Amino acid sequence: MKKLAIYGKGGIGKSTIVSNLSAAFAEQGRKVMQIGCDPKADSTIALRHGEPLPTVLEVVRKKQQMFELDEVVKIGYGGVVCVEAGGPIPGLGCAGRGIITALEKLKEKGAYEIYQPDIVLYDVLGDVVCGGFSMPMRSGYADQVFIVTSGENMSIYAAANIAMAIDNFKGRGYAGLGGLILNKRNVKDEYAKVKELSDELHTSILGELDFSETVQEAELLKKTVLEAFPDSRMAKQYRALAKQILKQLDEQ
Repeated sequence: MKKLAIYGKGGIGKSTIVSNLSAAFAEQGRKVMQIGCDPKADSTIALRHGEPLPTVLEVVRKKQQMFELDEVVKIGYGGVVCVEAGGPIPGLGCAGRGIITALEKLKEKGAYEIYQPDIVLYDVLGDVVCGGFSMPMRSGYADQVFIVTSGENMSIYAAANIAMAIDNFKGRGYAGLGGLILNKRNVKDEYAKVKELSDELHTSILGELDFSETVQEAELLKKTVLEAFPDSRMAKQYRALAKQILKQLDEQ
């Protein structure tokens, strides 16, 4: 089982990328589990045609330990196993602590053993990498962390901070940095800026994703690009990124 955590600045397109990677891995015959670790709980919505999931935290608040996995685990496009950690009641509780609780409950209930995924993807709100937001990096969860960035200054700044956290955590047995994913916004010298960052971090750019209206069109249809436009250039780019990630993981 390969376990990947995807981080990046809020609004950079992580959930879209993760959902399309899940679809691409599923196309390749892999059994995939996608776990949304953002309080908005919208990571898997494109895989479920816009239908929201009951979150782990919602169900735990109602039933404590007395819940069944099929209450929070649903199957999406391509057979992807979909889960949303969820967040606290607004103004009450800590979102980071919520992620810890949700992932611990999934582990206690034997979710990984029952569903037996080949690949697990954690889609993590990445503006902060402390407390519960670092949970997917911890030993026993992700094997590697991938950071989504564009060439925008704030995105690069966030990516650098996330990478710094990964480096600081390495002595604790946490997941290492697997590489960067360039999600283009068509800013000036975009590739050069992200390449400079990757060199500074001693890592690589694993894939480049164009800024494309195809992505927005698929979102309006409440589908992944791979489902809505399987023959599009964007679908091919997501598939290529999925293959590159798997190649790197297999080389570890």
